[in-house]
Amino acid sequence: MSTTTEHGAGPLELLVRQVRAEAAGINAYELVEPDGRPLPPFTAGAHIDVHVAPGLVRQYSLCNDPAERHRYVIAVLRDEGGRGGSRAVHERIRVRDRVAVSAPRNHFALAGGARKVVLLAGGIGVTPLKAMAHSLQAAGADFELHYCAKAPECAAFGDELSALGGHVHYHFDGGDPANGLDIAGMLARPAADTHLYYCGPGGFMKACGDASAHWPAGTVHCEHFKAPTAPASTAGSATAGYIAQIASTGLEVSVDAGQNLAEALQAAGVALETSCQSGLCGTCKVRYLSGEVDHQDYILDEAERQSFLTPCVSRACGELLVLDL
Repeated sequence: MSTTTEHGAGPLELLVRQVRAEAAGINAYELVEPDGRPLPPFTAGAHIDVHVAPGLVRQYSLCNDPAERHRYVIAVLRDEGGRGGSRAVHERIRVRDRVAVSAPRNHFALAGGARKVVLLAGGIGVTPLKAMAHSLQAAGADFELHYCAKAPECAAFGDELSALGGHVHYHFDGGDPANGLDIAGMLARPAADTHLYYCGPGGFMKACGDASAHWPAGTVHCEHFKAPTAPASTAGSATAGYIAQIASTGLEVSVDAGQNLAEALQAAGVALETSCQSGLCGTCKVRYLSGEVDHQDYILDEAERQSFLTPCVSRACGELLVLDL
């Protein structure tokens, strides 16, 4: 899946028109242009960066119907065990506030050519899949959305999902995954030309990934909200220092063993925007011209990795990495 920016303009300053309690611990935020102008278009699976507070930026999926040009809707689960972003959204953002957001970006887009689409949502992971369901319904596609949650009161967007009719299936486990959807059984026999999309918390993601490992290449798509615990790099040279060269100026930046490439570039005065620092959002994606890269991101496909890297988590395996900056 390619990562695309869907609008070329700079940051948007949007008005919070509505804050709605959608489910236990989940608020939905409706963002609009203050003067009522149409918003830049987006496609299902896209997300925006939300500037929650000075120095605090978080990524949230757009969960409304992509056909809507008058609003963006995000939904945020308050996570008391998180890094503080969701708590800040719940505590700081109020109706009539102005909020700076990025243009929509999409690294979880619907692929073409599917005869049928299966959407698997775990908890707040329903947000990008809900937008996909709207697009699929508008296209008259054959699809099903399975929404896994603890209990009915934990499931968001009840009225909007009800409008999708028999495409939506709920699975409530009461807090014990063993009582929920049999993911392994459901994905045991992939049907021809069927594509799978899934999103949710870590355990859910692992269950879906394990259950779909045998599906045909290119038919399984996922988006992580948090970076999984990654195994140690198998590229031994990735632990050594190297030089990152800026192609446009010839500037050489020394990156020490274990040092973050993005931070090394920024410390050398190279303009580079970062956000998630986890290889999840694509904000810092840059093209490289030569060098071997140890990719540690979760958004670039193999084709993109031949030309691009995310310096917040990726680094060179050799002595020199030339960046198209």
